[in-house]
Amino acid sequence: MNQFKPKVIALLLLITLFSINPAQASVPSSFKFVGSGYGHGVGMSQIGAKGQALEGKSAVEILNYYFPGASVNQVSDSQTIRVNTAHQVDVVSFTVVSESPTANAVMNLNSDSMTTSIVSVKFVINGSQINAVGKNLNLPPANLWSISPASGTYIVQNVGGATLKLKYGTIQLKAVPITGKGSKIEVTDTMRLHDEYLYGISEVPSMWPAAALQSQIIASRTYAISRMDKVRSDCDCNIYSSKYDQVYGGYTKELEPKYGAIWHQNVDATTVDTRSALAITFNGTPINVYFSSSSGGQTQRAIDVWGTDIPYLTSVPDPWSLDPKLNPKYYKWVRVIPQEKMAQAFSLPDVKKYVINSRSKTGSVLKITAYSSAGVKSTLAVGIFKTAVKLPSSWFNQPPTITLEDSSTVTN
Repeated sequence: MNQFKPKVIALLLLITLFSINPAQASVPSSFKFVGSGYGHGVGMSQIGAKGQALEGKSAVEILNYYFPGASVNQVSDSQTIRVNTAHQVDVVSFTVVSESPTANAVMNLNSDSMTTSIVSVKFVINGSQINAVGKNLNLPPANLWSISPASGTYIVQNVGGATLKLKYGTIQLKAVPITGKGSKIEVTDTMRLHDEYLYGISEVPSMWPAAALQSQIIASRTYAISRMDKVRSDCDCNIYSSKYDQVYGGYTKELEPKYGAIWHQNVDATTVDTRSALAITFNGTPINVYFSSSSGGQTQRAIDVWGTDIPYLTSVPDPWSLDPKLNPKYYKWVRVIPQEKMAQAFSLPDVKKYVINSRSKTGSVLKITAYSSAGVKSTLAVGIFKTAVKLPSSWFNQPPTITLEDSSTVTN
């Protein structure tokens, strides 16, 4: 009987081998990406601004470097700006906080039919109207509400546990119809652009060198001015408080121990008088300014990222982004993307391999193609791909060296 065992084992092995799909066996379980930088890389590199500030460069010098051909000039910024602080929500609450024992801890609540002083209130969407719910409140629903803090107080906004401290301007709640969703609440805070809005910008740490802070403040002011031409219907606002536009952290920025006062002082240092301040201009007009955390060693041209050639959004060397001391998290990053995530990104049943089709002058990827085990291919622009798989930037799996003198597109 023992003489048959080797034959049986061999037969079982053959059956096992033929039962495995050869295509599946050749599909990797994951893909490794190695890159550098964080963000789109167009315009000012925030890490680069910090690096140049540490080298003694002024805010004006830093901005002139990252926006060649543009210049820093005095502009009017006396207008108010409407900032979206909560987007398409069903419930939002507000509580007032007193900053001193003598301040009256109340906020003013207004609708078309009434005005009252309250300590806290919760707003709940109710069809096309908003209900105001609170202690001793018995008010009819309204489409539009507004609240504002009394002197010496600030208001804490709470959406699902996420809080935002608001001190300035008038907070408005509006019921806005959303296709397929019914009505939702849009919350906005309208305040002075000149100082109140900029006091809350939270794009960079307040402990950075003054020139880096002022570079960011001037860039953020310019960004806000360029978006003041209309109230956007998608948010009932001029600008979002999130990274969708630029991060607005509200009064929390000023309340930072020690550094909040430093940020406040640097905002004031970029103003000229009570109605004007410094901004970046091109041919006498505030520019469409862009900035991101860091690059892959050179900033991007706008035409490579968005397909539009903008003269002051060109590529400049940004070696500070590759300095591990200045940029410890993103001078080099590694991400391992599971097979399932890659296949989903490319809308393929699986991904056997990928090929980088083209790169920009800076070495960033422009297009990437994936191939399935059956030979089907799918090509994506890098912006779509990196968003789908959550890569920090489009500088990944780079060739050794690419300079501005190289051709506009490098293939590999």
